[in-house]
Amino acid sequence: MKTYSIALIPGDGIGKDVTESAWAVLQRVARKRKFELDGTTLPWSCAYYKQTGAMMPEDGIETLRAFDAIYLGAVGWPAEVPDAVSLHGLLLPIRKAFVQYANIRPHRLLPGVTGPLRAQSFDILCIRENTEGEYSGAGGRVHTNSQDEVAVETAIFTRKGVERIIRFGFEQARARRGRLASVTKSNAQKYSMVFWDEVTRDVAREYPDVEVSHYHIDAMAARMVMAPETLDVVVASNLFGDILTDLGAAIQGGLGFAASANINPDRTAPSMFEPVHGSAPDIAHLGIANPIAAIWSGAMMLEHLGQPEAAKDVMNAIEACTATGVGTVPGKDRTDAITEAVLAAID
Repeated sequence: MKTYSIALIPGDGIGKDVTESAWAVLQRVARKRKFELDGTTLPWSCAYYKQTGAMMPEDGIETLRAFDAIYLGAVGWPAEVPDAVSLHGLLLPIRKAFVQYANIRPHRLLPGVTGPLRAQSFDILCIRENTEGEYSGAGGRVHTNSQDEVAVETAIFTRKGVERIIRFGFEQARARRGRLASVTKSNAQKYSMVFWDEVTRDVAREYPDVEVSHYHIDAMAARMVMAPETLDVVVASNLFGDILTDLGAAIQGGLGFAASANINPDRTAPSMFEPVHGSAPDIAHLGIANPIAAIWSGAMMLEHLGQPEAAKDVMNAIEACTATGVGTVPGKDRTDAITEAVLAAID
């Protein structure tokens, strides 16, 4: 029987609850499909930071390297640990160390979910460059706490980095409906974004079967609201992709449905899967967090691990659950009730 080793990082707040829910679903479908998931829980979180002064131990990256995949619940507790500390202490180091350069987020309405738009039939796959660009961390501050203080944050775009994420986007488009939209702001950013456009056109020559469109970020934001059904695969830089994917979550009904994968396409290191709703301190411990985004992220993990039928079982179960109205309205159903509905659908 095939066994996969999974590092579980429940994190903070509702991350613990949704990880427990997702893991129960994944274990159930693993038994059904005759493979095993061997999970190891790691306590790395803001609570861990308060105890140790670090978001993860010094050998954290090497510890994670031994696993087939990483599953993350949610990290952050801004009232006690600044978001910049938690992000740069855990998520970004993992993404960069394991070259998880492709962040994938699917955006579509599940059955029974009412989004804020009139459009009901969109299916968008947003692909965000995940290791460089605007979130490279290059920069600094000088003359702090004075009138002469200066802060500089430099975006880093490499040909290798841009080319590989664009090519990854083309491969996804080829496997879907054959349309790719590249997002920049090259009318205002005449170096990095013009460079991105040029690389996109270069790579496009290798994919004559894929229709390519170029959008500025503001125009794409408008299109996702006004005509989301016209979009297939959307590729953007780290910052622009971050913004667009939260917009995508909004039009699909909210962050409770926002699944994501941080992929190392070369499979030279583990990939990481996570819902992107955050730790939600305001509702933590109330038992009302929607675990669907976490379960959907788990389905993406199964797909990546080479278990597509199990992934399909999980998605079918999620859709059967929401089609009955369970988990479709924020706060209406308890976390346990949604989880039980998905488990029942799998059975």
